[in-house]
Amino acid sequence: MKHYANERLAQLAQDRGMPGEYIRDLRVVGSVLPFKVNEYVADELIDWSAAPDDPIFRLTFPHRDMLPADVFDRMAALLDAGAPRDELRRAAAAAQLELNPHPGDQLEANVPTLDGRRLDGLQHKYAETVLVFPSQGQTCHSYCGYCFRWAQFVSQAELRQALRDPADLTGYLVGHPEVTDVLFTGGDPMIMRTEVLRRWAEPLLEETPSVRTLRFGTKALAYWPARFTTGPDADDLMRLFESAVAAGRHVAVMAHFSHPRELETEQVRTAIARIHATGAVIRAQAPLVAHVNDDASAWSRMWQTQVELGITPYYMFVERDTGARNYFGLPLVRALEIYNEAVRGVSGLARTARGPVMSAGPGKVMIHGTAAVGGEKAFVLSFLQARRPEWVGRPFFAAYDEHAQWYDELKPLSASGASFPPFPELAA
Repeated sequence: MKHYANERLAQLAQDRGMPGEYIRDLRVVGSVLPFKVNEYVADELIDWSAAPDDPIFRLTFPHRDMLPADVFDRMAALLDAGAPRDELRRAAAAAQLELNPHPGDQLEANVPTLDGRRLDGLQHKYAETVLVFPSQGQTCHSYCGYCFRWAQFVSQAELRQALRDPADLTGYLVGHPEVTDVLFTGGDPMIMRTEVLRRWAEPLLEETPSVRTLRFGTKALAYWPARFTTGPDADDLMRLFESAVAAGRHVAVMAHFSHPRELETEQVRTAIARIHATGAVIRAQAPLVAHVNDDASAWSRMWQTQVELGITPYYMFVERDTGARNYFGLPLVRALEIYNEAVRGVSGLARTARGPVMSAGPGKVMIHGTAAVGGEKAFVLSFLQARRPEWVGRPFFAAYDEHAQWYDELKPLSASGASFPPFPELAA
């Protein structure tokens, strides 16, 4: 597989007809945020005749507005002046810290311990589910510009999450029988060779009977479907899925599809069919982001296509408060409008997609709509998942705000006496 990053990415854009002014912007933004595409994305998914406005180009290539203006100007001045590499690296590291690399208290509130040791590379936020970041899977076939895990791909090791020893995962799970689901995430676990993935997955089948579901969070179906079809160990991967299903586990490929075009190639449809033949299921999720899929018809088309291909639409997320959020983020009011219009355009089989959902510090917050509460317009919300199970399903309210883009920007209703955050123990 051929990859394009850094100067090779700039050369690719230049070879495909992008102007010199854009190439400079690419270099400036790419000095702070990570970008990479492979030959499949470049050749099969991007419509270069429509670039830079093509949605897949917007998804995978830099734009100057992905950085705050002051950060862009600071980095551009250094690059234009030919600053030494060490100075550029220090400036980039400082800029990365300004972009909230780990939202939602990921490294403070979610990391568990085993025998007194922090297990950096595990997250246990919800009682039933543990996320694992295998050290060998902390990259992707291509990068999405909006990725909330962008800090996994930069040069600051202290920002990355990675677990090196599969025994730490099984050791933790043996002591936590409340965990039923393990989600392999990253990065992308499908970047690993199957023999490496086996070292992580097979002990769960043998040593942790309480774990009933194996989830694999991946963009590989969209960005490199050959991983499941003609890749050097694709057949072995299918056998791994089959053996997990035969062992009585539910295997869920948590596919990341951002745009309906990613579902249209013959390669991805063949890969989807192969996965289904193993007994595994595929669920699809993505954030709603400006410049890529901020269009209800795109979501309706994507959900309907997923249903036709046997995929279950799962989540429409709100873009998280990190990285290039200034470029990709949308007001919650607009997100709600797009979700409602999109879901009205599909049958009940595609209305399994829940949204808009914010994966915030306290849990997954769904925006159900708006209502009048005590004479005041309000957002109606609830937790789909939460740090404390008793919060789940309890409706609560926040003041209607046409500009708010994230949970932390919401405010209490002024006239009704309702609080925000919604529950006293959460506010504490």
